[in-house]
Amino acid sequence: MRAIQITEFGGPEVLTVSDVAEPVPGDGQALIAVDRAGINYADTHQVENSYLSKAELPLIPGGEVVGRTADGRRVVALVGAGGYAEKALIYPTRAWDVPDAVTDGQALALIVQGTTAWYMLKHSAHLQAGESVLVHAGAGGVGHLSIQLAKLWGAGRVIATASSEEKRKQTLELGADVAIDGTPEGLKDRILEANGGKPVDIVLEMVGGPTFDESFAALAPFGRLVTFGAASRQAAKPLEPARLMKGSKTVAGFWLVDCLRDPQQFGTALAELFELTASGKLRPIVGGDYALSDATTAHQDMRDRKTIGKLLLDPSR
Repeated sequence: MRAIQITEFGGPEVLTVSDVAEPVPGDGQALIAVDRAGINYADTHQVENSYLSKAELPLIPGGEVVGRTADGRRVVALVGAGGYAEKALIYPTRAWDVPDAVTDGQALALIVQGTTAWYMLKHSAHLQAGESVLVHAGAGGVGHLSIQLAKLWGAGRVIATASSEEKRKQTLELGADVAIDGTPEGLKDRILEANGGKPVDIVLEMVGGPTFDESFAALAPFGRLVTFGAASRQAAKPLEPARLMKGSKTVAGFWLVDCLRDPQQFGTALAELFELTASGKLRPIVGGDYALSDATTAHQDMRDRKTIGKLLLDPSR
């Protein structure tokens, strides 16, 4: 079968199409014919072997797929690795039926990015009605869904950052009250200005480095910053306990893998997102549908911040 199999770690250039043997199901596994694989920013780290969980070679990247099982069910599944291929192995406990009213692309937008936004707002940040929320990379996979969910759940003011005027306009169309340039220099001042001169209650942050530092500086007393990535590949300044104490601030880390310790709750979150999407209250955006042979381009476009919404790979092309 056709798959992206890497034999060395590196950047987008290591993603090439190979002919590999079909995977053979082990105990408790099933084989799925992949209609689309989802692309996540975490995949770029997996290919470099710079992610939280270390990878081994040879590796077929891709942690999520949507497709058909042998008995004809259309499911979206978390696979950890192996998704960039015509067929992949799934565990039934990490696969969920996709409602007819939800497209393949929407299902892939929701299973990682949607659930990430759901958990961060509900469980990590404990969003309360009327609070201000700053969403970094507001046009991205997690960002565009976080904006919509924050507004649905009663946020008082949602501020989005984005790297271009076109993306900032997109975030406003999704419901953000104001959109600002996410460049680190002077970011704190822009955040305060966007929030009427006041610090913000909640920050969803996945850039790291100076962006983390500026965002933390703009956090209100009893504010919560949730960090869930380091797209800049830069380290933030060390955070001393005294800086948390002054202002009674909270910094919470988030990794979706930890949510899978409770598959029932994860399924509940995904079902709610499916229902919101089917009813038209939530609009997951598919920003690119790439051929498998264009995986290198897809990863490079994502790293260069050229993309919006969810990116897909089509293993048939």
